[in-house]
Amino acid sequence: MAIVRFGVAGTDADSDAPGDLLGALGAEIEGCRACPRLVAWREAVAASPRASFAAERYWGRPVAGFGDPAARLAVVGLAPAAHGANRTGRVFTGDRSGDWLFAALWRAGYANQPESTGRHDGLELTGAWVSAAVRCAPPANKPTRAERDTCLGYLGRELGLLVDVGVVVVLGGFACQAVAALYGLRPRPRFGHLAEHGLPDGRTLLCSYHPSQQNTFTGTLTEPMFDAVFARARALGA
Repeated sequence: MAIVRFGVAGTDADSDAPGDLLGALGAEIEGCRACPRLVAWREAVAASPRASFAAERYWGRPVAGFGDPAARLAVVGLAPAAHGANRTGRVFTGDRSGDWLFAALWRAGYANQPESTGRHDGLELTGAWVSAAVRCAPPANKPTRAERDTCLGYLGRELGLLVDVGVVVVLGGFACQAVAALYGLRPRPRFGHLAEHGLPDGRTLLCSYHPSQQNTFTGTLTEPMFDAVFARARALGA
């Protein structure tokens, strides 16, 4: 029987199945309290909801990655948004950046629907896994380098369990440098939209501008530009 944990499919017949191991890692991530500043911030935001979400109970915890354990594509963002994933409990769900990301994944055939509003909205990913460099919402959306490095082990373990991933798409310079640090790349790879870099394990690092409101409102990132990223990922075998 298939088990689905917010879009993570596994099997109850094999405790070592990727879905089970990723689920266990997700539970560990969700219980993390390693960074005092981030713990205080995420919980303070959850205790004082934005007026438009006043009726909702915020997640207020670290946010695990989610998607298909057999993914060939991994997407890595910066961190949960204070009133997005910190509210909904699923990465990129419930904010404008997520609206762009999931619509693009849907157009590229990785998602079954173009929007994501909550953890139980029916969204499923096929061939893709979505995660973040930092798992707690940071003040001003700016984690410190120490907070990033403290969290990187989780991303490393996720990518280690996602054995079929061949392409890692990073959304923004912060995620690019986080993955570079994780892999110990020297010199650090140049970030630019659609820039590609080989990783030591044979995977391809593919860069994209982040679908933040600042980038999408100004035209720094357009839908055709974003679609080109996932078309290239497909061309690379993801």
